[in-house]
Amino acid sequence: MFSRLFGTCLLGLALNLNLFAAAPAPAAYGPIPTERQLRWHEMEFYGFLHFTVNTFTDKEWGYGDEDPAVFNPTAFDADQIVGAAKAAGMKGLILTAKHHDGFCLWPSRFTEHSVKSSPWKQGKGDVVREISEACKRHHLRFGVYLSPWDRNRPEYAKAEYLTYYRGQLRELLTNYGDIFTVWFDGANGGDGYYGGARETRKIDNRTFYDWPTTWKLVRDLMPGAVMFSDAGPDFRWVGNERGIAGDPCWATLNATGRYPGGSSDGLNSGERPGTAWIPAECDVSIRPGWFYHAKEDAKVKTPAELLAIYYQSVGRGACLNLNLPPDRRGRIHENDLRNLSEFRRILDATFAKNLAREAKLSVSNERGGGKAFSAKHLVDGKRETYWATDDTVTTPEVVLTFKRPVRFNVVDLREYLPLGQRVEAFALDQWQNGQWQEFARGTSIGNRRLLRTDFVTTEKVRLRVTAAPVSPALSELGLYAEPAGVAVGKKQ
Repeated sequence: MFSRLFGTCLLGLALNLNLFAAAPAPAAYGPIPTERQLRWHEMEFYGFLHFTVNTFTDKEWGYGDEDPAVFNPTAFDADQIVGAAKAAGMKGLILTAKHHDGFCLWPSRFTEHSVKSSPWKQGKGDVVREISEACKRHHLRFGVYLSPWDRNRPEYAKAEYLTYYRGQLRELLTNYGDIFTVWFDGANGGDGYYGGARETRKIDNRTFYDWPTTWKLVRDLMPGAVMFSDAGPDFRWVGNERGIAGDPCWATLNATGRYPGGSSDGLNSGERPGTAWIPAECDVSIRPGWFYHAKEDAKVKTPAELLAIYYQSVGRGACLNLNLPPDRRGRIHENDLRNLSEFRRILDATFAKNLAREAKLSVSNERGGGKAFSAKHLVDGKRETYWATDDTVTTPEVVLTFKRPVRFNVVDLREYLPLGQRVEAFALDQWQNGQWQEFARGTSIGNRRLLRTDFVTTEKVRLRVTAAPVSPALSELGLYAEPAGVAVGKKQ
């Protein structure tokens, strides 16, 4: 009898608790990122290292006939290079293990056209190993660039070249630890040395490389790595080398019919709703060229220019890949270091304090009326928590009320990416003279949206989602102030 009564009480308790259970999470909308893509999104800012024979011949594209003896950095320092990237706030580095000239920065067993034929370290050096190990020491992720075009190799444009290329790719993916990305350049085919032929060779870039087989090799050997090309498969080119994403810049793309080196239509803005999650990377060099040239020492991008790029790349949902070309010593030049340091100082000062955490938050709706999707998640600094609304509420509002006026000029928004890109338009208002006044608006949010506005001083701020096909899911809302005298009045 007692057991029956006890069981009945437990059942009743369970039913009562169920009344207060959290509402189910919103259903995902449209294409969503993979785990490897989510890890890439979290990086936001990483770097390129363009370094090869071109550094010593003063060229951007080597012809393929360069004597390996020209490669001889006088004071190569992997820790100085990687340390510069770390100090700048980068989360990883991608090394040009082989550029179009075909010279390999590691002692590949498939060719003599590599560091093993150079005087550097008596032919015993390995740039790939030194940079990859320095990345481990500095806790940065390491990636490789392996140009599909090879102006040195006799077999290029012939079927046997693919065996050569994949053999080198296998070396890089099995001998240098964890690789976070493999970067496939879209430049391919043209004039070159080609083992002494000195001729022009053209290929059909839609079929010659048999990309599905190469991609499968990467997936098999390094399943956590993301791959870049004009069309993905994991992240795409943004369509320019200025580091500027479109506005909007959707993380989705219509993947059908696209191939590496193909049309750049739609890459800058993405496509909505799109058939696949293929977000954009913004690649740009800190100098006019991709490789080091002494004549460009006075043309390093200024901190203000780097900030503008940051807000128009990371601030539009893309990742920023900033090139830092080592000089002929094998070090990052002092001018580059100086401008990077000031750029980082300004960013650190800007994002040191989220003023939104001082506000009282009120929202027009919280999913299920419970705590699981509370507005407090907007300011807890965690990507894995988020504010969401009931399925029927697609245009909600958030109001931040302060005890005293606050002054800011940067607004920071994030969506909860595992549920897809849900918001299509939003607006921001300030409370002035007893009424709301709009001071900014935008479209895509995605991984991160930074709006750099004129300075606003107010006691209340309102975020309005003005268009969304489904209930929004936002993981972050921030208000920040750039330090005095920095880019006042500039809008991004």
